[in-house]
Amino acid sequence: MEKFIEAKNISFSYINEMEEPPVKTTVFENLSLDIYKGEFVAVLGHNGSGKSTLAKCMNAINIPQSGEVLVNGMSIKDPEKLLDIRQSVGMVFQNPDNQIVATVVEEDVAFALENMGVEPGEIRRRVDNALKTVGMYKYRLHAPHKLSGGQKQRVAIAGILAMSPECILLDEPTAMLDPKGRQEVLKTIKELNKNNGVTIVLITHYMDEAVQADRVVVMDNGKIVMSDKPKKIFSRVKKLKDIGLDVPQVTELVYSLNQDGYGLDPEIITEDECVDALYELLKSNL
Repeated sequence: MEKFIEAKNISFSYINEMEEPPVKTTVFENLSLDIYKGEFVAVLGHNGSGKSTLAKCMNAINIPQSGEVLVNGMSIKDPEKLLDIRQSVGMVFQNPDNQIVATVVEEDVAFALENMGVEPGEIRRRVDNALKTVGMYKYRLHAPHKLSGGQKQRVAIAGILAMSPECILLDEPTAMLDPKGRQEVLKTIKELNKNNGVTIVLITHYMDEAVQADRVVVMDNGKIVMSDKPKKIFSRVKKLKDIGLDVPQVTELVYSLNQDGYGLDPEIITEDECVDALYELLKSNL
């Protein structure tokens, strides 16, 4: 697979100028991570592990103090490439209200395109296509503040999608949503990845979202401690719990049963897999 984002030995620190003397907080040092074109990567880690800071380094919101980040071969430290990078990598944040700026849905989706000087006819085409892609076209004339949380987040995603990015970074986009809203947003993310080939980097605390990714990256104290397929990651239950993370409920169940000697496959991560395994277990003991 072709690399799309390359983070090479990057270090980043925040400086609190309000303190005297200024206080430096190091988030990570010499961190490296590659994201491949068309990949769906979920990033896990407890609060303060550095995952959001890393994501912001991937589209030049943050510039690391050392090391290098390349986006499709472009350095985020090159000011002449900043617009191209931001168009290649869009970012969706936790609270959709912080990204919605207009009073009509379609105007909000068009906002960035208008600022970029895109021709009106092309804006119309892109806005309509983006809203149709996220299933919000019929709400195009609605007021965003009257939408549900999940609908607002899909409008925020449409605003990014209209810019035709090759990659979308999502920083806990479902954290403020109810289960229905979470389901709507995750369905949209998966469809963008599978049907449109958009590279997805999803930061999440929800294990049931992470199991649907192609790869899971686990961060702890500014370091990448695991990076593998979901089945491989979540089979390491003790390791995840030691760093303060949960596992999918079915994996937790299988882990508990195996502690009692039942010998189930530790790589079970979906409900269907769990049901099948328990059925075979019960059948063999009849």
